[in-house]
Amino acid sequence: MSTFTQAHLTAIEEAIAGGYLKVRYDDKEVTYQSMGDLLKARALIAAQVNQASPMRKVYITTARDYE
Repeated sequence: MSTFTQAHLTAIEEAIAGGYLKVRYDDKEVTYQSMGDLLKARALIAAQVNQASPMRKVYITTARDYE
């Protein structure tokens, strides 16, 4: 299984936004048969990229000063 990167995700998102079925990244070029196939590939790549990048938790606290 290959490892996808943010560059792969960006390339596929640009193709979707432009309505193209051909995606180029690095020295490779892939032509998808339909926009549905392109969207499926995007979901797969996004899942792997998001899994690889650690999620951050942000905690918000508030305080009120009563006198």
